[in-house]
Amino acid sequence: MTQQRTTRATKNITDASHFVNTYYSILGLHPAASVIEIRRTYRKLSKKYHPDTTEQPLAVAEAKFRQINEAYATLSNPERRSLYDMKIGYSRINVIQAPHGWEFDIDEPQSNSAYLDPIDRPLSAGEIFMLLLLGITFLGCILLVLTVAYLRG
Repeated sequence: MTQQRTTRATKNITDASHFVNTYYSILGLHPAASVIEIRRTYRKLSKKYHPDTTEQPLAVAEAKFRQINEAYATLSNPERRSLYDMKIGYSRINVIQAPHGWEFDIDEPQSNSAYLDPIDRPLSAGEIFMLLLLGITFLGCILLVLTVAYLRG
């Protein structure tokens, strides 16, 4: 049993080393990373390396920022990403989730939010009120159309 785990761990390390010089390694992600993980990592790295906000030399920041943008442009587009995965020899068949530890930066505290993304959240009271007004307006328009149609015969 222990030998089996060691063999699996060695295989995972070998598989991970295959993706050293790829867009995934530029973003610091495993090839099985989700779209949300790619977006979060891109935002974090773009803030870190943007030439206007970084403390690094301008030439280094511009080169790194260009690489990050190129990686994100490819990995955020499903068609480009699947073509890129075929190019580097990565198969998504039987991939359920990324290995534990790839998506988290140990030095950075994790969010306590239960929501995956800023758009994945419940509606606020104001948003519910606006939807109610929109529904009432829609029903009023339908009633107005039906009334006009009835009066004109």
